[in-house]
Amino acid sequence: MENALLKKYTPLLPGLGLSVSVAVLAKIVAIFLPDLGGATLAILFGIVLGNTFFKQEVLAVGTKFSESVLLEYSVVLLGFTVTFQTISHLGFNGLGYIITMMATVISATILIGKRLGFSDNMSTMMAGGNAVCGSSAIGAIAPSIGAKDDEKGQVITLVNLLGTVMMLTLPFLGTMLYGKDLLANSALLGGTLQSVGQVVAGASLINPETVSYAMLFKITRIIFLVVVVFVFQQRAQKQGTAQVQHLKKVSVPWYVIAFLSVCILNSCVKLPQFFNDGAHQIGTWFETIALAAIGLRLDFKKFMKEGLSFLTYGLLVGIVQTLAALVLIHLFRIG
Repeated sequence: MENALLKKYTPLLPGLGLSVSVAVLAKIVAIFLPDLGGATLAILFGIVLGNTFFKQEVLAVGTKFSESVLLEYSVVLLGFTVTFQTISHLGFNGLGYIITMMATVISATILIGKRLGFSDNMSTMMAGGNAVCGSSAIGAIAPSIGAKDDEKGQVITLVNLLGTVMMLTLPFLGTMLYGKDLLANSALLGGTLQSVGQVVAGASLINPETVSYAMLFKITRIIFLVVVVFVFQQRAQKQGTAQVQHLKKVSVPWYVIAFLSVCILNSCVKLPQFFNDGAHQIGTWFETIALAAIGLRLDFKKFMKEGLSFLTYGLLVGIVQTLAALVLIHLFRIG
């Protein structure tokens, strides 16, 4: 039993250890650079180190664990800082913004894909990945429309590249346009960025409170994943797309359910302050470690390997997403 556990977890140690070390370094430097903060420094240090000294394959398993699993737990712990009173700030305007934003991104992405000559399957996966939750959405959509593995892989790469660029640029655009407006900045990031990690990382470049609110917008998008997959499958069947499989059971990610459960508990029961403070501290460390791992895993060479048409597609979709968010934030009077 002990040998089995060692065999299972030993591969995690190099990458996990490096992620923790970068996070600790970021926290220490943040003492002297409080305006940047540990989260921002963690991802910046990770990007620099990951593209220079730490490219070894042995690190991949541990950094992937840090990026995904620890980030998921940090989202759950975020629920201890959110109540229904917090969620009520989003209101019907926030919900309307998310639904309209998703519909706009899906329609525009499919249209742009057709104009650039991409297959319907690739355009559909690109639309779902950008409108909902990145790679997770693509993985759920692909079998329901009969997409090939190579198509899925190409789109996942493009969506992640686009999300990375937007993650590093939108926080600065938001603060330039909205200043310190919490809801407007949160809607911009939570309503556009592709993955949970990108939302956390981008919002962390502003402040911790923006992380909480941006995640509310993001989780609302994730909850609609089942609806989006169902609509895409029905569309594929009507168009007579070959090899469409039966709709798989698509579940909402466990950490979204756990986040909502913790939020309900926190809203209904007055928890001891030390409990909330402890959850906040642990969640902050998990988040910082995860952001360090995201930086370490960001490979700039991938930006250069994709063809011009792929990069053009990503750029146009990113522009549409950003402009749509800015217009809809104004129309729905968010902030």
